[in-house]
Amino acid sequence: MGSFKGHALPGTLFLAVGLWHIWSAVVRYVSNPKSFRVQVWNPVPGFDGKLKYLELYVIAIGAFIDMCIELLYSTHLKFFVNGVLNPSHLNDFEHSGMLLMFLIFGVITLLSEKTSFVPLPQGALCLIAAAAFCAEYLLFYFHSTSHKGLEGYYHLLLVLLIALCILTAVGGALFPTSFAVDLCSGIAITLQGLWFYQTALTLYGPMMPDGCQLKGNSIICRSADSEIRGELLANFQLFALVLGVLVTVVGSYVFAVSRYGISDLSSMHAVHQGLNQN
Repeated sequence: MGSFKGHALPGTLFLAVGLWHIWSAVVRYVSNPKSFRVQVWNPVPGFDGKLKYLELYVIAIGAFIDMCIELLYSTHLKFFVNGVLNPSHLNDFEHSGMLLMFLIFGVITLLSEKTSFVPLPQGALCLIAAAAFCAEYLLFYFHSTSHKGLEGYYHLLLVLLIALCILTAVGGALFPTSFAVDLCSGIAITLQGLWFYQTALTLYGPMMPDGCQLKGNSIICRSADSEIRGELLANFQLFALVLGVLVTVVGSYVFAVSRYGISDLSSMHAVHQGLNQN
């Protein structure tokens, strides 16, 4: 089933990484649009030490902590029952596998950037990130915990956002100079983080739709109409989040242009307008 904390923790990690990705992509583009390249991670500018790799540490350490919670705390170390995997904690094992993929991505990227053991290009790192998102997609699509009704609808929308993360990560490898792909990657990750929070607030918090309630390990709606209203509310919530993220992106771009923009950006915009008029 899940819990508020179980959704809020990954939501926080995805949200922090996604917002940082958006801001970094915008700043890198407005600073030098001609030499722009897609980056699967973004260093903290002005630092040459460990703080430079803060994003990768957040991904690796965050995934490791969440994996320990799922694998050690949630299972109470009861991994096996009668010689087989404990059926009561199969969802915890699945979550741990997904988190392991993000941990592997963070560690491999750190090794690639800080050492000479695995010097991988950004395109290869994009594909490793896509593999981690694929593991997450498969987890929520083929979950051993059956998500039905309103809960299933929220997780269906989450699966769609994860699919968008996969597409943009692969797109980063295929189109390494595309600002649109890099920006969409940050937007997709941000929306995924926000949707984890929205799911937590709705299914396990104060935003439960009228006519539905959390009973035991299931969301029960007293009628089909109540469930449909809940799904329509989920659509509106997703629309509001998308709108909010787009406004944030536009605001970030305007601010970045005023602070970091170069004259070449204005000239490129003027040339583009001239081509459209002709």
